[in-house]
Amino acid sequence: MKKKSFKEAILNKRMLVCITTGFSSGLPLYLLIQFIPAWLRSAEIDLATIGLINLVLFPYTWKFLWSPVMDRFVLPFFGRRRGWMFVTQLGLIALMGSLSLFDPATQLRDIIIIVSAISFFSASQDIVIDAYRREILPDDELGAGNAFYAQAYRISSFVPGSLAMILAGFFPWSIAHLSIAAFMLVGLVTTLLIKESSKPGEAPETLKSAVIEPFKEFFERSGWSNALWILFFIILYKLGDSMATALETPFFMDMGFTTVEIGSIAKISKTIGATVGTILGGLAMVKLGINRSLWVFGAFQIVSILGYVLLSIVGYNHFVLALASGLEYLGVGLGSVALIAFMASSTNKHFTATQFALLSSIAVIPRTFVSATTGYIIESVGYTQFFVICFFCAIPGMLMLVKIAPWNESKLKSELDS
Repeated sequence: MKKKSFKEAILNKRMLVCITTGFSSGLPLYLLIQFIPAWLRSAEIDLATIGLINLVLFPYTWKFLWSPVMDRFVLPFFGRRRGWMFVTQLGLIALMGSLSLFDPATQLRDIIIIVSAISFFSASQDIVIDAYRREILPDDELGAGNAFYAQAYRISSFVPGSLAMILAGFFPWSIAHLSIAAFMLVGLVTTLLIKESSKPGEAPETLKSAVIEPFKEFFERSGWSNALWILFFIILYKLGDSMATALETPFFMDMGFTTVEIGSIAKISKTIGATVGTILGGLAMVKLGINRSLWVFGAFQIVSILGYVLLSIVGYNHFVLALASGLEYLGVGLGSVALIAFMASSTNKHFTATQFALLSSIAVIPRTFVSATTGYIIESVGYTQFFVICFFCAIPGMLMLVKIAPWNESKLKSELDS
């Protein structure tokens, strides 16, 4: 077979689908972790409560539990993948739009129920989009397709983290909520236009086989001990920056920045940093490989946390805000590229949907459970000491690289498709 040119591998409809589905995947998450905390803080909800609301993100951690159901059962419309995409996206539009009807000062319990439902539908959408992307991309386009997906995922943060924040500075918060919900139409329209990726008869014959085989293969491939090392590493590798960014919007607000300043200065800096990190990381990995990238990018990821330490000391300063947020998300972008590549390399292509759901669920444990305590820590020790703690919490994941990804080994120990 003739090898594709770079142009052929990049400029095709599959890449466009990766972009639009990446945008659709990222939008609900950034609503939950960036816009909702600012909305609640504007209503004078205390930091400890806002931090605890991170617990509603638990579906991202446990989505592997119901991923076999979405693999096994085919809805009576649109096909195995597109049917579930349509249902989850329609649900997200309705739920995200409904937030415009509530006041956090008096209806916090109702808001928590809705954001919990958004989290569930968003995690479910991720399951089926990940599976769809793997099925439409040939092996020689996996790198480019996942890079486009990841970048579009981050770009979606502009809507709740920038556009909606700026709108909230001039209009009621309800207008900002409706604007975010409207952007989910990007995913819904994509679902209606694309072709089904799964062929008839590909679904597992029984729910039991859909549940057991992917997990059995993962833990038996290299033995239970090595499998558990991989899972613990995935938890710890991004622990520090997950903690540091968990309540960054309330942090910026407490430093004296307005929602307009956060939505413009901080958001633009973060997006530029994450974009540069993702692009540079993808290019560098061609030469460095996965192992060395985990070392190099992980080191920068740790150092970048110190920018928030500086901002907490300096306080209200536009330049330091831009510098700190830009550097932090440069580190986030680099670390994410390396970790996603590592997780992909740790799956067997025959069980990608459920195994990737498992590993990506494990990866968000720090963001969901550990980050839920950040409000209490900040109120106990203050912002500066908190970010120093984040710095030291990032070190154990780096130490595990000695076993997980030795510097001088070009290949991971696991043989993926055996």
